[in-house]
Amino acid sequence: MRRAIELALRGWGATRPNPMVGCVLVEEGTVTSEGYHGVDGGPHAERLAIDSLMRNPGPDSTLYVTLEPCSTAGRTGACTDAIIASGIRRVVVGATDPNPAHAGRGFEILRKAGVEVITGVLGEDCTDLNLIFNHWITQKTPFFAGKLAATLDGRIATRTGESKWITGGPAREDVHRWRRLFAAIAVGAGTVMADNPRMTARSAGQKEWCPVRFVFDGHLRSVVDRMMPAVYSDEFRERTIAVTTQHAGTGYVRKLLDQGVGVWVFESTSGRVPLGEFRSRCAAEGIDGVLFEGGALLLGGALLERQLDYLFMYQSPVIFADERAKAVLGGFRTEKLSDAVRLAGVRRQVLGDDALVRGRVSYPGRIQADETLFSLG
Repeated sequence: MRRAIELALRGWGATRPNPMVGCVLVEEGTVTSEGYHGVDGGPHAERLAIDSLMRNPGPDSTLYVTLEPCSTAGRTGACTDAIIASGIRRVVVGATDPNPAHAGRGFEILRKAGVEVITGVLGEDCTDLNLIFNHWITQKTPFFAGKLAATLDGRIATRTGESKWITGGPAREDVHRWRRLFAAIAVGAGTVMADNPRMTARSAGQKEWCPVRFVFDGHLRSVVDRMMPAVYSDEFRERTIAVTTQHAGTGYVRKLLDQGVGVWVFESTSGRVPLGEFRSRCAAEGIDGVLFEGGALLLGGALLERQLDYLFMYQSPVIFADERAKAVLGGFRTEKLSDAVRLAGVRRQVLGDDALVRGRVSYPGRIQADETLFSLG
C-alpha cells in the first residue's frame, strides 16, 4: 500500500477535480504491475495496472489500491467491472470513497462477485492524499486552507519588517508543491503591497504554474500605488481576481478591469470581505480549494468567521524574543484553554531544519476578538 501511495502522488496537481489514486498488482509476493491516475479524464489506476500486465492475473493475485474502486461507468468505465473481469480474487483498499452516494458500493459489488475485499489499510494516509477532493465531495463547498511560516516564538518578521527568509529552502519548496494542488491562492492587500508576490507554483524541473490568484482588498488600496503589483500586470494577470467591497472606488475597479484583472465585489458594512459569501462564489465558479497565504489580518479574519478548514504551519528554529516583532496572528482574546483554536488530525513533517505541522481546524465554542483590528478590510 505504501508503494501505491507513492504512485498516487505522481498525479499531484494533475487530476483535479478527480482524486489521486495509486494501484499495485501483486502475484506470488511479487509486484508485477502498477498504475496511477495521472490526469483528469485519463484511465484510472486499477485499469492501468490490469491492462499493463498484458495477460490475465494469476489465481492468487492481490490488487492494492489507495481508494475504493469506482462502481459507476463515468468516462472510463467502472473499475469494479474491470477487476471482476480480470479474475482478481483479492483486493486491498486504503480509503473508502468519500462520496456518500458511492461509499461502500464498490466493496459490495466486488464481494457479491466473490472477490475478497480488505479495507482500511493505511486508511489515514490514503485519505490524506485527497484533502481537497474529500472536502468538496462531502461538504459541497471549497476547501479553505491557511499557510503560516514563523519562528519558534511565533513571529513572521522582525520589528523592521525583515522576513525573507524565515524558513529554509526545503520548506519554501514544499509551499510551492502545495500551491500546485490548489485551484486558487489568496493573500491580503498588505501582503501584496509589502512583498509584491508572484503567487505561482515554481518547482525545480516543472513549468511555472499559475492558479487563480485572489487579492483581498476591501478598499482596493493596493491599486492606489503608481507601481501596480505584479499580480495586476504580469503575464498571468488574467488569472488574478481582486476581492473587494462596495467601499472601493469605481475608478479603481475600472482600472483593474482595463488591465484584464477580474473583480469580485461583495456588500459589506465594515469594508471586510464576507468570507462565507466568498466561499459560495468560489463554489459557483467551480473553485474547489483556496490556499490563504497571508497576511495576519486575512488569516485571523478567516478564523474569526470560522471559515478556515485546514492550516499549514511551517516553523523555523529561530527565536526573535522581541515583542515588537510581527506576530504570526493576533487580535484574539483567548482567556481559557477551552477557547483556543486547535488542530485535529495533525500530521508532521521535517523539511531541512524546519518543521511542518498541519491539520484540520477545530473551533471552540466561542471566539473573542478585537473587532477594531479586523475592521480594516
